[in-house]
Amino acid sequence: MKSDFFTYQAQTTTHPLAMEISHAEGSYIFDTNQKAYLDFVAGVSACPLGHRHPKVVNAIKAQLDRYLHVMVYGEYIQEPAVALTKFLAEHLPPHLSKTYLTNSGTEAIEGAIKLAKRATGRSEVIAAHHAYHGNTMGAMSVMGFEERKRAYRPLIPDVKFIHFNKENDLDEITEKTAGVILETIQGGAGFIVPENDYLKKVKARCEAVGALFILDEIQPGIGRTGKLFGFENYNCTPDIIVSGKGLGGGMPIGAFTASESLMDLLSENPKLGHITTFGGHPVIAASALATLKEITESDLMEQALIKEELFRKYLVHPLIKEIRGKGLMLALMMASEDIANTLVLEAQNQSLILFWLLFEPKAVRITPPLTISEDEITKGCQIILGILNEIKL
Repeated sequence: MKSDFFTYQAQTTTHPLAMEISHAEGSYIFDTNQKAYLDFVAGVSACPLGHRHPKVVNAIKAQLDRYLHVMVYGEYIQEPAVALTKFLAEHLPPHLSKTYLTNSGTEAIEGAIKLAKRATGRSEVIAAHHAYHGNTMGAMSVMGFEERKRAYRPLIPDVKFIHFNKENDLDEITEKTAGVILETIQGGAGFIVPENDYLKKVKARCEAVGALFILDEIQPGIGRTGKLFGFENYNCTPDIIVSGKGLGGGMPIGAFTASESLMDLLSENPKLGHITTFGGHPVIAASALATLKEITESDLMEQALIKEELFRKYLVHPLIKEIRGKGLMLALMMASEDIANTLVLEAQNQSLILFWLLFEPKAVRITPPLTISEDEITKGCQIILGILNEIKL
């Protein structure tokens, strides 16, 4: 299988971890030797209820017995998609009332950028340095990391960058700006949280010049920060939110949500302003709805903050210089890139799954399932500390 993996499946790097998977359950992934790995990554924040949560699996199986794909997005009334979008509207501020379902977070970013341009009649988009919003051409255009995108230029024009948390840069947002797109918490940059009402100030500036404010909730959303969406922690409501990853409960999904008046612009002048074949897929929508119900009807969001404190309590070590993030979106900032690499790789050898962040080489990701137990947190932290204790400087 490993030979075929490298021969036939296109790779994203020259050095994938290449664990051969047998099955997964709860907080564990099992390889084909039946070795169990405690998962502190949750598919890069995509599995908020862990692996194969019974309510998610049951929702998927029930929909499989009804119908799969029947028509391109938006033409037929399909109960799972309608129920999912209604649920989102009921759990978001009133003006965030209409949702377009997509196949991925990246596709939802594309839709949000298009909507900002369509609504304002402007072309300029402002993003943040070290931002990551996906890897298609539009999403890559608002990626704030030139090394990852220079090989694919030219990208879409009229994109400018500001520094996250730097208020002096807000003057860059002008009457030429269609939209400002930020991550609620910067992910690839090292889980940078907004400070000093930064997001609120960005929104005020957007309102002053008639630009739309887009918040990327693909990583912070779906309960990970103690709220259903990360922006709820920061006294700021955007014009458009983008979600993905954890929304699907382990299935591929994206969504962008705005007011009815904004979203209706995609249906005329021109019509078919955004189209997709598989967006709103009934099986995936059923999985997403089951995920949202479990998160909102349980104490998992409250527990995310309690579990954050456990990680911060246990992971005290001279080689850990800082723990960034909020809730169960945490990044260990290590003393060096080499130490971060050693920790991730040796952890896998010791049956613990950790991972890197995109742009910050000293960071180690900790984004476990929200369902992780206190005993599992203790077990994983002991493995981390044991590895760090063995590193010779």
